[in-house]
Amino acid sequence: MSKVELYAAIRRDHRGGMKMRALERKYNVSWRTVRKAVDSAWPEPRKNLPPRRTALDPYKPVIDETLRADLDAPRKQRHTITWIPPAH
Repeated sequence: MSKVELYAAIRRDHRGGMKMRALERKYNVSWRTVRKAVDSAWPEPRKNLPPRRTALDPYKPVIDETLRADLDAPRKQRHTITWIPPAH
């Protein structure tokens, strides 16, 4: 059940006379969720989180430099996806 459907169902049952505690138990949500559903027709929009760093981020400049150098290297001496030598 989507959050919009959940809010609609909670509001419908609340208008029908169900108590807040009963709504919590019926829909298995906290009292805060029930309160938000009764107070507002639409749930809050999702927060946009900042992009997370990856484990590869510290090595990206080295990889880019290596691949740029490979543009001028002979075909047999280029690095491939399966083999990039360890950094010295």
